[in-house]
Amino acid sequence: MRFSDIIGQERAKAFLTQVMAREKIPHAYLFTGIPGIGKASTARALTAALNCMNPEADDSCGVCATCRKIRTENFPDFVKLAPEGQFIKIDQIRELNRALSFAPNEGGYRVCFVERSESLTDEAANSFLKTLEEPPPGNILILSATEPLDLLPTIVSRCQRVPFRPLTPEEIEQYLMEREEVERDSAVVLARVCRGSLGEALRMKDSGFLEARQEWLHELMALVKVPPEKALPYALQLAEGLKPLGAQGGDRARGGLQDLLETWANWYRDLLVLKTGGPESIIVNVDFSQKLKKSAKSFSIKNLIHSVQIITQAGQDLSRNRNPGLVLEHVILALRRLCEWRGDPDRILERNH
Repeated sequence: MRFSDIIGQERAKAFLTQVMAREKIPHAYLFTGIPGIGKASTARALTAALNCMNPEADDSCGVCATCRKIRTENFPDFVKLAPEGQFIKIDQIRELNRALSFAPNEGGYRVCFVERSESLTDEAANSFLKTLEEPPPGNILILSATEPLDLLPTIVSRCQRVPFRPLTPEEIEQYLMEREEVERDSAVVLARVCRGSLGEALRMKDSGFLEARQEWLHELMALVKVPPEKALPYALQLAEGLKPLGAQGGDRARGGLQDLLETWANWYRDLLVLKTGGPESIIVNVDFSQKLKKSAKSFSIKNLIHSVQIITQAGQDLSRNRNPGLVLEHVILALRRLCEWRGDPDRILERNH
């Protein structure tokens, strides 16, 4: 893994190469940004640059024995610490501290990458503070987090912060077409629905999301158009048909339903963009542009805003471990009621709670 292999993140890469050129390398970094934008890959690239047998001016060579080990994830001096379940626990930190007390295996730098460091328990975080302040010689610690506010201030203050930005749709689209051989139409859609996360785009590519998305959008459009006298049975039938998505168990179920809810939320946000005269360049569902323009005429701005709020509330309910089937049923019925409501849409939100 080389810096040149990382998609985007030019400022982060430039900062790290400048630090190496000064030969005074901080012992602790905090990489911040949403998941799937290159933080772990950049940690590997830094490991390669620090340990490469034939380094180039600003990067590793990519072909020496060390670089090959890092690329195949067989390099003993790159240590990755991830949550066990929901949290990074005190026993994991104790084991890490023990490992760091030994010299690096191959004589260069050992890099420890702590994934989702915001999941450190308070006990684990406090145990980690001393090591973070002054790790044994030859060790570099890299913490990864979405937001620095999610960490103890004492941890943040001991790290050199390196922010990572969401990738642009163009960057993700190009990567998908050139490196993953995704057809252009599919790459365009994935690049817009993944919210700037290449990792998310790759997950969606491999999970059947594109096919499911087509079905979900057609079902949503049918829900809106069904005659009032058939609305309730249709909504209940739709909820029942989608419930297997929430019956897969655990995080997988919630992940599938979150994809569905985000797909529907994007639809209403796109309608809102068109309804308010916003730039079409920010529309997510570009392959449905004509249907969006036609559908936008049927909604008020206030109803569109409330539709997004209903779906957002459903996503929050899922994150609180509410029953996925019930969450799905509630959101479908609330969206359908909103289509027929001629009074204040705020009442729909009240009835949905």
